[in-house]
Amino acid sequence: MKNIKEHNSNKNNNVIKINSEFTSQNFIYTKNLKRIFIVVIIIFILLISRIGFIQFVDGANLKELAYSQQTINQIISPKRGNIYDSTGKVLASSVSVDTITINPTKIVGDTDAETLALKEKVAKGLSDIFELDYNEVLEKVNSDSHVETIIKKVEQDKVDKLEQWMKDNKITVGINIDEDTKRYYPYDNVLSSVLGFCGTDNNGIVGIESTYDSTLQGTPGKIVSSKGSNQEEIPNAEETYIPAENGSDITLTIDYNIQKIVEKYLKQACINLNNKSGGTAIAMDPKTGKILAMASYPDYNLNTPFTPNEDLSKTYADLTSEEKNEALHTMWKNKCVADLYEPGSVFKLITASVALEEDITDTDIPGDFTCNGYESVADYKISCWSPTPHGSLSLRNALEKSCNPALIQLGQRIGVSTLYKYYRAYGLFETTGSNLYGESNSLFTKESSVGEVELATMSFGQRLNITPLQMITAISAIANDGVLMKPTIVDKITNTDTGAVTTVDPTPVRQVISEETATTMKDLMRSVVETGTAYRGAVTGYSVGGKTGTSEPQPGKEDEGYVASFVAISPVEDTQIVLLVCLYGVSQGEQGGQVAGPVASQMLTEILPYMGIPSDTTANSSSDDLVQLSDIRGKTFTEAEKTLKNLGFTVKSVTGKDKNSTTVSDQVPKPGVSLQKNSVIVLYDDSNTTRTSVTVLDLTSMSAYQATNTLRNLNLNVSIDGNGTVTSQDPPVNSQVEEGTVVKIYLKSSSSSAH
Repeated sequence: MKNIKEHNSNKNNNVIKINSEFTSQNFIYTKNLKRIFIVVIIIFILLISRIGFIQFVDGANLKELAYSQQTINQIISPKRGNIYDSTGKVLASSVSVDTITINPTKIVGDTDAETLALKEKVAKGLSDIFELDYNEVLEKVNSDSHVETIIKKVEQDKVDKLEQWMKDNKITVGINIDEDTKRYYPYDNVLSSVLGFCGTDNNGIVGIESTYDSTLQGTPGKIVSSKGSNQEEIPNAEETYIPAENGSDITLTIDYNIQKIVEKYLKQACINLNNKSGGTAIAMDPKTGKILAMASYPDYNLNTPFTPNEDLSKTYADLTSEEKNEALHTMWKNKCVADLYEPGSVFKLITASVALEEDITDTDIPGDFTCNGYESVADYKISCWSPTPHGSLSLRNALEKSCNPALIQLGQRIGVSTLYKYYRAYGLFETTGSNLYGESNSLFTKESSVGEVELATMSFGQRLNITPLQMITAISAIANDGVLMKPTIVDKITNTDTGAVTTVDPTPVRQVISEETATTMKDLMRSVVETGTAYRGAVTGYSVGGKTGTSEPQPGKEDEGYVASFVAISPVEDTQIVLLVCLYGVSQGEQGGQVAGPVASQMLTEILPYMGIPSDTTANSSSDDLVQLSDIRGKTFTEAEKTLKNLGFTVKSVTGKDKNSTTVSDQVPKPGVSLQKNSVIVLYDDSNTTRTSVTVLDLTSMSAYQATNTLRNLNLNVSIDGNGTVTSQDPPVNSQVEEGTVVKIYLKSSSSSAH
């Protein structure tokens, strides 16, 4: 036990006490360990955050980048749709052309000197073939980019020259010929302000090409294939083909033949008058709202739209860049919808229709209005256009003579609120919704601000501004039994891939005036042509109604000149066409009836026969237009019907027997009479069948067209003597006659002075 204690004592004596802090490379303090742990946690959090950002925030972008590095996308351009007129003529189409590009990095020789010489040769060849500036082409050839565009929309003959040049000079790489398309307009200037054109990117800039760009353009397709790390396409790799959706074809309501007629006479009038601002003309089908023709002059060539037309070229070189750009946009403008004008006396038709609809007056009240040569309104004297006072007038007289004081008096009776109600109903406070490029809206005095003078001037069509399209749309409502139609320029859209056709149906907007009022207004318009200021707008053989207009320039704008206009409807009884002609910047004294009326007459003289509208009279027709009725008695009904139908007649057979064996015993009319085609021939057998008799109606004051239709509805025939309106008839009114009887009508016309 003692030994043990001694041993422990000796052991304790050998222990060395250390007074300084112990350090060693083999140990880590707890404090430092915590710091390292925190840093590790932070790094871990940052890594997790970065992974999350890459995965959830930037993942789609990185995926797209990876996809683009691993795939080749070849774009398939769609074919832009064609534009047709209503008869099927191509007005705009896309033709195959080529784009010439170069890869400057591949235009190299074996030495620097050879490379320099080769690049100069290429620049010289390209500039010569395509008539480009040599220095600009050389700069592109010497660039460091992979692709430089030399020229777009190259015709085939130029491409052929390039290919031959490359063959002659043994150049096989570095010059690329890529297939492209170019918009082509086969009729150059025809319908230019309506169609518009496309830019070098094949996108529509103005007109139909712009408004319907998305419809015409289609959707590009593509071919997707894979490429390796060397950025080359992997042979035999799977490809994804997404076909292009070609643009749809558009068929317009425009009739090319009517358009050509309208443009011909509009251009001729503007040149002859040397009027400052050209002119516009619109032809419309009032029953459907379809625009048959729309022209602005001066026009321009759609295939070279950035080349000034003949009128602009006179001053173009002297303009600044900004002025040139503005001048080109003015040249491209469709003035029928983009420009406002004062309609003048044409607008009197609107005022008159309101008065009749509201029973404020009637057509033929003697002394209803008085013209002393002027009308005193507030502190102003508003003059009539005529230096000689018109005196006592009915509404018919007032329109025939285009009397301003009479219409002022009428406007005062109607009142501002009623006029504005009908202006709104006629659609004059809003654009027509035609979807034509650049359509503007009207400018009217605010209703609450209309005073006595404003009411007076509006009543006869001055100090208000509308577009020609708004004006003709309103007049078309009168011609269409009072129903306002939405004007349309597109008839149908055809999907070229599927063949599906989308038809644009006529859209009635509202009933503005009653059918009775509309019929009365058309009769008044006929009087204006037959005995009033619009007599120069008459068309031989057709019933025409119309109204002249001459608007003065606004104060301070005298240099802009006058606006002469004429609106016409035909035939009056069953109107198929409304035509508005406006000539801008004419000299004082060149009134609508004198200068615009004859232009409308020239147009309608060709348009009406083209439309297949029958002439009112045969007075000026050749004998070939009449067919002598032969004797078909004794023939079987079958033989007789065949003979008569081959001659152009309509046949009514009155028999209950077999037509193949039963013979004709009587006919009405009798043989030997000369008849118009489509006349009715009534055939009878030998039985004592009661014959149908009809009452002859009063045809007085009707046009030949109206009288003919009235008689044919009764199965009666007509013989016409003279021109104008019916003054007498034989048999007389209320006579009882057999079906097929010929009624002879005698017509007479009259004329008057112009305004």
